[in-house]
Amino acid sequence: MISVRFLRLLLLVGLVGLLGSCSSLYFPPPPQVPLLTQKGEWSGNIHTNFSQNTSIQGAYAATNHLGVMGSVSFLHSDKKKRAEDHDFGEVGIGYYTRIRDTRVLELYGGYGFGNTRRIERTPSEGITRTLEGDLTKYFVQANYTSKERKTYHVLGRDWPVSYGTALRMSYVQLDNFRLDNAAHAPEDNVFLEPITYTRVQLVGPVQFQVISGSNFGLRHRKYLKAANAVFQFGLIVNLGGQAGDK
Repeated sequence: MISVRFLRLLLLVGLVGLLGSCSSLYFPPPPQVPLLTQKGEWSGNIHTNFSQNTSIQGAYAATNHLGVMGSVSFLHSDKKKRAEDHDFGEVGIGYYTRIRDTRVLELYGGYGFGNTRRIERTPSEGITRTLEGDLTKYFVQANYTSKERKTYHVLGRDWPVSYGTALRMSYVQLDNFRLDNAAHAPEDNVFLEPITYTRVQLVGPVQFQVISGSNFGLRHRKYLKAANAVFQFGLIVNLGGQAGDK
């Protein structure tokens, strides 16, 4: 079982990493945690964060143990010192199973692709540097609902709250890399993304979810590094699943 104190600590780590991040051309989408339980179940969600990194995700249980999932994420921001454009898509397939009625274990592997672009500038000089390239990603991921469902009575009603964990390992390549429109050496990196999530039941199958965690780069890179933490909040819907907490 994950303690609330531990969840708060990971949330703080995620916020600190987000606010104090250095420049990186990789913005990780949140690991998808559909928690499928039976054939025909569908899961969908939308998440964002304070950096405007937004993800739309969906998953479907094709058989009683085979799940497929896909997602698109995008970030388009224009600030005084820089403009960011990042578009990315992922597809995955994997195995899921129910454990002791109230827990779910999922194992997925997948592929992702997209492009990224950043324009850096200063008020006095204008545009000082432009970086852009194509991203390719291969990942494996494990989701596990090691949680106890609790209910809190607030504002005159009960709010069921649940917790879970996920760990993703990704190999990411930055190809066709161009620095100020000149070809630059490509980069690659291996990222570990451990996260925890907290879900609050709102109404029916709709839940509010907060994802917090970290992003670790196993290789030293200048442009493709683990500088953007995994922190997202949004809504998630599961339809057609088995009865019981999950």
